[in-house]
Amino acid sequence: MVTLGWLQSTDPWPASSTPSCQRTRELSSNSRRSTRVRLLRNDEDSRPLDYKLHMEMKTPNRIRSSITLSLVEESRGGPFVLWDGIAVSMDLASSMGFDGVEIFPPDAESLAGVPIGQMAADRNLSIAAIGTGAGWVKHRLSLADGSASKRQEAIEFIARIMEVAASVGAGAIIGSMQGRSTPEVSKERARGYLREGLEALDSLAARSSGRVFYEPLNRYETDQCNTLESGCRMIEGLGSTTLLADWFHMNIEEADMARSLREAGDRVGHIHFADTNRSAVGMGHLDVSPLIQALRDINYTGYLSAEVFPLPSSIVAAEVTLESYRRYVS
Repeated sequence: MVTLGWLQSTDPWPASSTPSCQRTRELSSNSRRSTRVRLLRNDEDSRPLDYKLHMEMKTPNRIRSSITLSLVEESRGGPFVLWDGIAVSMDLASSMGFDGVEIFPPDAESLAGVPIGQMAADRNLSIAAIGTGAGWVKHRLSLADGSASKRQEAIEFIARIMEVAASVGAGAIIGSMQGRSTPEVSKERARGYLREGLEALDSLAARSSGRVFYEPLNRYETDQCNTLESGCRMIEGLGSTTLLADWFHMNIEEADMARSLREAGDRVGHIHFADTNRSAVGMGHLDVSPLIQALRDINYTGYLSAEVFPLPSSIVAAEVTLESYRRYVS
């Protein structure tokens, strides 16, 4: 059992080892556009935010573009495009024509009192997703830690970011915080701990109209789930959790990326739009057209979010990303 204050999860590991990648998830359409705005108001008497109307008016029936912005100094040099703070980065994303931004914060507290939803709406943007990776990069928290108290701390760290994400209609990403096996924690135990944490967080997401994006990583970063198929098994039965398909990781692990996307089907909830060298799409040798066709075949209408190195500069990486997006999608 995992306990998060008022949250308890006792769901067992799925009995079947076959992923239900093609089944239709019974989620309310409202869960995709949560309008909880408590964190975005200046005070409790504020009138409803324009961001609510903005989210209702955003067209959800097409594949959309997004760019990453990092607020974590410890991750500088990593695969995030924009680094100049929220307002400046949103200004640039909007002026270039992106549909949304994906935010990588140091923690939920760093966003407290910052009206990120309204700031996005004022620039005709949406918040595509919010990452939790700083939990590992900055705080060394993992859902597979051998210590029960550290695993609980990791769950609570993610839960706080999930609350912020849900308030602006975005999903929270779980990637590096999934952890891996260690000499003290076997692979089987590590996967069991990860599943336990995902169950707790999925239950929380269901209660708050939130969403979780679970990201399989390549073998050099984790030994938990490396492919979409194994990711489907990991999240089997979790109604508010879908997969983040990162094309950089998939290029390493998937024999046929387009087929893997089709087989995962509606379990694909978010895309990291990256080339084979983790640069902007168009700067490597990725065969993009079959992947876009696969996304259309599964009726994907989420974001292609550029989690890529800012090379040769943030501006050029953003420009090349948009050029590729428009070439293959628009």
